[in-house]
Amino acid sequence: MIKTTSVLVCLFFALSMQITAQDIVAKNADLKVVSSAFKFTEGPAVDKQGNVFFTDQPNNQILKWSVDTDSITTYLKPSGRANGLYFDHDGNLLACADEKFQLWQIDGDKKINILIDDFEGKKLNGPNDLWVDAKGGIYFTDPYYQRPYWKRQQKEIKEERVYYLSPDLKTIKVVATDFVRPNGIIGSADGKTLYISDNGDKKTFSFTINEDASLTNRKLFINMGSDGMTIDNQGNLYLTGNGVTVFNKNGEQIKHIPIPQSWTANVTFGGKDQKTLFITAMNSVYTLKMNVKGIR
Repeated sequence: MIKTTSVLVCLFFALSMQITAQDIVAKNADLKVVSSAFKFTEGPAVDKQGNVFFTDQPNNQILKWSVDTDSITTYLKPSGRANGLYFDHDGNLLACADEKFQLWQIDGDKKINILIDDFEGKKLNGPNDLWVDAKGGIYFTDPYYQRPYWKRQQKEIKEERVYYLSPDLKTIKVVATDFVRPNGIIGSADGKTLYISDNGDKKTFSFTINEDASLTNRKLFINMGSDGMTIDNQGNLYLTGNGVTVFNKNGEQIKHIPIPQSWTANVTFGGKDQKTLFITAMNSVYTLKMNVKGIR
């Protein structure tokens, strides 16, 4: 009798967890258009207050969505043609500024510090997306997308790789290679796993993060690429492209969120409780209330 009861309890718990995974979107929540006043939205990043910053690269600007007013204002223009954004542990906004193939640090007064200008004397391909680890080190992808505002027409660095900038912001090293075109990147809450999308090969990989910030144990996570990505407090991974597709830790699809645009670029969690999914797609930005929340 005791064994039967234990089995039933375990079964109930497993089913409850499954239902929770399937029901990650809040009940009766609808996709909301915040604004469609842009040209191509990208790179959303959330600050400690829950405000979300994102880019409109063709218009060379960084925008800010206010958690208090649910409105959008221009934060920085020009913005170095910023693409992916992320906040460091000191509250500085980091930006993949690919106008001159740089990585920027923007403080609260909007003062710009250029963290990276080249690698071994050669210009980077174009920093695209980034993630900050617990120590303050920065992982970033460096694919090559020919931009109309560039004078150059070819790479100085042949390989499209993933780099790591040390916490003291002094040393940059290559940590992952063998990609067609790496793009989206995000780390797990415990800092032990890094997900990298090879959007050029339509694959997303997982890596083990070692103590020295090196990456090992490369595994195919899912046969799907992603422009940008985020992760929730249950460890579910959110990939973008055709809307937002959500996978659990085992690489099983648990949700697809359709977006009325031809391309969904990026996604993050924002709001005071970190339970609002913020989605950038073409000329628009959307929000969706969730049952799960972000990990920052």
